[in-house]
Amino acid sequence: MVEKTVIEASKSKGLSLRELLQYRDLFVILAWRDLRVRYAQTILGLLWALLQPLVTLLIFIVIFGRALNVETGEIPYPLFALSGMAAWSYFSFVLQQSGSSLINAQEMVKKIYFPRLIIPLSKSVTGFVDLLVTLIFLLILMSYYGFPPGWNLLYFPAALIAVVIVSLGAGIWTSALTIRFRDVQHIIPFIVQVGLYATPIAYPSSLIPEKWLSLYYLNPMTGVVDIFRYSLLGEPVRWELVGISLVAGLIIFITGTIYFKSMEKVISDVV
Repeated sequence: MVEKTVIEASKSKGLSLRELLQYRDLFVILAWRDLRVRYAQTILGLLWALLQPLVTLLIFIVIFGRALNVETGEIPYPLFALSGMAAWSYFSFVLQQSGSSLINAQEMVKKIYFPRLIIPLSKSVTGFVDLLVTLIFLLILMSYYGFPPGWNLLYFPAALIAVVIVSLGAGIWTSALTIRFRDVQHIIPFIVQVGLYATPIAYPSSLIPEKWLSLYYLNPMTGVVDIFRYSLLGEPVRWELVGISLVAGLIIFITGTIYFKSMEKVISDVV
């Protein structure tokens, strides 16, 4: 009887910003629960948030910085790679956590009504902890290399907004798709792995041939990484290409929200 009532409530209500605001307390509770589960119950705690990008950074330094001798101009390679890793780590976390979020919360979804979008949205808050730890380490390295941030740092809030929108857009898409197609949650790690090398994190986008750049920047994270580097390290960017990425990211976010709204009416049925 309870599940039947929840299903009927889900079908009778649409997704709206006002409704999300009404359930903001639940959003905070879910985000806080995720933070406790991720960090309070681990031996390494917050160090785990630094260990993952650090290991990847060391691999990039050995392969791309030493063996392949990738040219990054005046920016020391560790700073170049870690600034890209900061943005990518947040994106990959939100994408992977959102993908299985509705399935993991299926008991709650079946028992009570609330805007289902709150579940993948709450993952974006947990990812900020990892991002903050990586940024602190990046600032330490910048101090070590004598590479202080300049006035470009004013663009950093825009970089944060961009990475959140792109990450949430991809996360909302995968969370909705996983409900209908369970295999999606197994494909996501592969997408993250491929995307890591299809995004200018270990190498500059200037290595991509000019004729392929427009296609290359259809990857929203390409432009996001460029903005991150511009705001933190002052690396020059081609704004017309970054604009392609930002438009692509906005389209993913809007279409993902629309698709999620259409799926929300049947989530309780198929979860």
